[in-house]
Formats: sequence, C-alpha cells, structure tokens
Amino acid sequence: MRKILLASLLIPALALGGAGCSGKKDAGESGTQLGGTVHIDGSSTVFPITEAVGEEFQMLHRGVRVTVGISGTGGGFKKFCSGETDINDASRPIKEKEALLAAEHGIGFIEIPVAFDGISVVVNPANDWVDHLTVAELHQIWMPDSPVKTWRDVRPAWPDREIKLYGPDVDSGTFDYFTETINGESQVSRPDYTASADDNVLVTGVAGDRDALGYFGYAYYAENTDRLKVVPIDGGGGPVTASHTTINNGTYAPLSRPLFLYVSTKGGERPEVREFVKFYLQNAATLAAEVGYVGLPARAYELGWQRFESGKTGSIFNTDKARSGLSIVELLSL
Repeated sequence: MRKILLASLLIPALALGGAGCSGKKDAGESGTQLGGTVHIDGSSTVFPITEAVGEEFQMLHRGVRVTVGISGTGGGFKKFCSGETDINDASRPIKEKEALLAAEHGIGFIEIPVAFDGISVVVNPANDWVDHLTVAELHQIWMPDSPVKTWRDVRPAWPDREIKLYGPDVDSGTFDYFTETINGESQVSRPDYTASADDNVLVTGVAGDRDALGYFGYAYYAENTDRLKVVPIDGGGGPVTASHTTINNGTYAPLSRPLFLYVSTKGGERPEVREFVKFYLQNAATLAAEVGYVGLPARAYELGWQRFESGKTGSIFNTDKARSGLSIVELLSL
C-alpha cells in the first residue's frame, strides 16, 4: 500500500524523550537488545498505519515481532479488554461497556490519538449521475427500513436502477461512527448490504459494480482512485470532497474523525511495547500520510507520549468534553 524508504523516517524525535528512528538498532532506552512480541488487533482502518509502523520498527529491532490483526474495532476491543492483546487499533473511542469489561479483567488502558481520517463515500467510476450526496440523503439510504431500493428513490432524475450497497460489518468502528453520525445512533442501519471486515473486499465490490455505493476509511479510497469515484458530501454548508486538506481542516464534516491506539498498561510495562509506542508516535505523522491518512499536530504526539509515560488511563474522547468542540491538543492537555 505504501512506497517508503527507511531513510525518510529520520525525522526529529519531537519531545518524546528519545532518538526514535535514529536510535541504536535493536536497543531500547537501557541499551539492551529488545525481544518479544507486540500483540495488536482491531480496526481495519487503522491497520495500514500500524502495519507500516510495525514493518519499520522490526527493521530497527529485529528481535521483536509485531503482530497486527484486523478483527475490527469492536472485535479488537473484546480481545484487548480480556487481556489477549497489548494494543487495540480503534477508529472510534472506547465504549462505556468496553471500558467496564476491561475493568472487570483488571485491564488499564491509555488512549492515544494517532491520525485523522475521513470516511469516504464512494461509487463506481462509471456512475455519471451522482455529483454529491447530502447527509439527509445518506440517512435516507442507510436508515433501518429504508424505502430506497433504486437510485431514482434518492433523486427522481437519477436512473431507475437498483443500488448495491457495501459497507463495514458490525464490529467495525467505521460502522459505529458512520451509523451514529448519519442515522443518529450507533449500530443502527439497514441490514441488506454487503458487509465485510476487510475494506479491500468493499473496494473490489464497488469497483466491480456500476450501481454500487459504499463507505470506508479514506486511505482505501486514496489507494484506489483509479477504481473508485469519491462522492462529495454536503453536511449543510455545500458539497465537500474528502481530501487530506478537508479532513485536516475540519471542512469535511461530519464524516471526519480521529483514529486511536489503546495501550494496555500491563503491556506498556514491557520494554518492547514501550519502544514500539514511542516509535509509533515519533513517526505516525509521516507514515499516516504515506498510507493515505492525515497526521496530527506535532504537539498532539508529544502530549500522547506524556499520557503514556505518566500512565494516564481512561478515555477523554468518549466524554462530553470531546463533543464540545475542543481540538485534539486541547483535549489531550486536560
């Protein structure tokens, strides 16, 4: 998915208290060689960033194995909250019931945002009638018991052809975020669509069907611009196309969101996990851009590392403060 040379990762270490990529190969802060395994699962949306970080980290620390699964945000949290993994990739904040499950198993967690994403709504390139969709039209299409069966049901001028819908499965954080944003409640959606935990399956489905409509993380569109047509979304201020610029500046609303790592406090005590988290935050901005996402401000990564170093547990982003319009840097500074 990415074309990147290790040399391009020799970026400043921000204020993370280490040399990042320019540190000694195979050695942690103590100078001893690192070994062991970092177990990661979760979001298929965050997967491309974590996969890229894992590959580069293992080139520096060949004694460490980084495993990255894609059970979806919800499926990953089930494993993480029962102590099966060290880190969960998440495309939404942890839910209260997941935090309670973690507490039941004695799992403390540190919440760290790592990038911005915009959920991309896409159609087949042969679709020459869809110029944009409003949030109200997306709701009409995706709501439970939707009356929409054909494109004409959305707008009378559009063809009387059946819409073929593609989207993430119910364990996906992208599904949670999209349904809450578009339908007003997480997990509330029409069921008659092709669902998959693998975004590449969704890409292939839309790319192969003129009448398809789907949604998934921006990186999967960015990697397949020759096979997909992205649909501008009108959130009330006119149609806006998902792009690095519109996701970063917040104009691609309401389908922009942060992506997260959730790190187990117990796992974080191991040097290989600690070094991996440090490496991730030192290089997330560069690698997120390489795989189609948008990096956070440098200060956000510094504050994320401070949260990890101080062992500050719990969620900021599943609170009323996160819904009050504060920036990521402001939230991390609380």
